[in-house]
Amino acid sequence: MGTVHARSLDPLPMQGPELGVQADDIEAPEMEQGPKQEVLENKDVVVQRVHIDGLGRTKEDLLTYEIAEVFQARNLIDVMRRSHEARQKLLRLGIFRKVEVVIDTSRGEDALPNGLDVTFEVTEMRRMTGSYNTMVGNNEGSMVLGLKFPNVFGRAEKLTFQFSYGTKETSYGLSFFKPQPGKFERNISVNVYKVTGQFPWSSLRETDRGISAELSFPVWKTNQTLKWEGVWRELGCLARSASFAVREESGHSLKSSLSHAMVIDTRNSSILPRKGGLLKIHQELAGYTGGDASFLKEDFEIQLNKTLYWDSVLSASLWGGLLLPIGDRPTSIADRFYLGGPTSIRGFSMYSLGPQSEGDYLGGEAYWAGGLHLYTPLPFRPGRGGFGDLFRTHFFLNAGNLCNLNYGEGPQAHLKRLAECIRWSYGLGIVLRLGNIARLELNYCIPMGVQSGDRICDGVQFGAGIRFL
Repeated sequence: MGTVHARSLDPLPMQGPELGVQADDIEAPEMEQGPKQEVLENKDVVVQRVHIDGLGRTKEDLLTYEIAEVFQARNLIDVMRRSHEARQKLLRLGIFRKVEVVIDTSRGEDALPNGLDVTFEVTEMRRMTGSYNTMVGNNEGSMVLGLKFPNVFGRAEKLTFQFSYGTKETSYGLSFFKPQPGKFERNISVNVYKVTGQFPWSSLRETDRGISAELSFPVWKTNQTLKWEGVWRELGCLARSASFAVREESGHSLKSSLSHAMVIDTRNSSILPRKGGLLKIHQELAGYTGGDASFLKEDFEIQLNKTLYWDSVLSASLWGGLLLPIGDRPTSIADRFYLGGPTSIRGFSMYSLGPQSEGDYLGGEAYWAGGLHLYTPLPFRPGRGGFGDLFRTHFFLNAGNLCNLNYGEGPQAHLKRLAECIRWSYGLGIVLRLGNIARLELNYCIPMGVQSGDRICDGVQFGAGIRFL
C-alpha cells in the first residue's frame, strides 16, 4: 500500500459562523498507483494513531481533547474533514503559529489493511510576542502597545500586558486568561488595570484603578459571562467652568459589583451585518460585596437584519436600560446612561441630550433608543467585486429618550415619562466597513424633537466605532 497524500489545508479565520468544511468542499486525494494499492476514498477506514510533532512546552494532555474526534472517522473524506476541524481547534488555542496535517497509511506489525495514521506537525509560538496597532472606539481612536506571553504553563494560558493611549482615554493593564481543556469556550480571566478617561460633554475626568475576575461559558445557543469587579474611582473636573453638579460628584469612591451578561449572536458580521440577529442582556448589582456604590443596573440590546432585493439590507435595532439606586445614596454620574451622537441618536452631539446642568450633561437613570436602517450598494456600483464593496449607502431613522425617574411613582408613570419629549432624527449617508474591526459613517442628519439644553449637529456628521444604533 502506498501513501495517501492529503492536501495541506490553508488557514481559515479564527472567528466566524463556521470553522469546519463540508465533505463536498474537499478535493478527492491523489493516490499513488501501484499494483496492489486499494482505493480508500469510498471504503471504511480506521484511524489507528494520531501523532503531534513539534511540541516543546505544550502539555500533550491538553491536545488530546482537541484531536479526539479524528479517531471517530470512518472513511477517508471523513478523516480529512475531522482532521481539518481538529487543526482549527489547535489554531484557536492561540499557542501555535502553524499547523500542518499529514495523512498516511498505517505501517508496522499491528497495521490494518484499512488503517490510517494522522500526523499534526505544529510550530509553537514564541514565549513572548509584541504588538503595535491602532484601535477605533465609539468616535475615538487610540494607539495600543502590547506584550503577550502565550502558553505560559503549557495548557493554553495567556498573560498579556497592554498599554493604550487615545484621544479621550489612556489605560494600561495586566490580564491572565485560562481556558478549560477541551472546552475552549469555557474560560476564566483575571485583570488588573488603570484607566484614565476624559468626558468633555460632562466636564469630567475619571481615573479607575481596579481588579476583575470573569468566568465565560456557553449554555445552549448563548454565551454567558459572570464577573466580579472592584474599582477605586477618582472623579474630578475637566475644566474650571465645570458646573456645581459635577463638582459635587468629584472625589473618591469604591465600587464592588457582580454582573452577568448573556449574548445570542447569529449575525454574519458584527460590523455591518447582512443577516441574523443579536440579543444582549446585561445586569449589574453593586453594593452587596462592599464599596459605597449601591445600585441595580439593567440594559439590553436587540438587532435584526434582513437581506432584501438588489443587495439591500434592512436593519432594526432597539436599546434600553434602567438604573435603580439601592438605599438612600443617589446614583453616581459615572454609572448613569448617556445618549446622543453619531453612534446612537444621529444629529445630536456626542452624549449631549437629557439631564444637564450649566451645559454639563449628567446622564440619566433610564433610556431607550431605536433605529431603522436601509443599506444599499453605492449608486452605479463603482468598484464592484473589489474596494467598492466596502462602501454602502444607508437611509436611517433614529429615536430615543433619556431621563431620570421618580421611583416613588408606578411603572405607568415611568413609561409615560420615557414616552415624553422623544428626540428623533433622519437622514442618509455613506458607510465604510474597515474589515471586521470598525466602521466609519459620513451622514447628513436632520434632528427633530430637540429639547431645551440639547446640543445638535444639524447637517454633516462623522462617526467612527464598533457599536452603532
